[in-house]
Amino acid sequence: MKKTPIFTPSSGNVFRDLDLPSAEEALAKAELAARIAEIIAGMKLTQAAAGEVLGVDQPKVSALMRGRLTDFSTDRLIRFLTMLGRDVDIVVRSKRSSKWRGRLRVVAEGTPS
Repeated sequence: MKKTPIFTPSSGNVFRDLDLPSAEEALAKAELAARIAEIIAGMKLTQAAAGEVLGVDQPKVSALMRGRLTDFSTDRLIRFLTMLGRDVDIVVRSKRSSKWRGRLRVVAEGTPS
């Protein structure tokens, strides 16, 4: 007899699911880093060449590409995106729900908001 696996549906934020502090900020950083990695791959840059564009050494680019983000602030990741020729829009609006706290999200162009 097979046992049915027990699982919990994701909230959409793995950091929240793991009950980590600052989960929304961690997810935003991860999504920014993922966009940077996609852009670097799309431009067919080596890590060394990407480092030259971003003003960091190759090991920092390697860490970024592997999702090791402790040395990267959200602000720094946003600067990297602009250095890679991307526009970054930060939109502040009234929150939609009655929750006390607003939310932080990274939305790619063409993604419904």
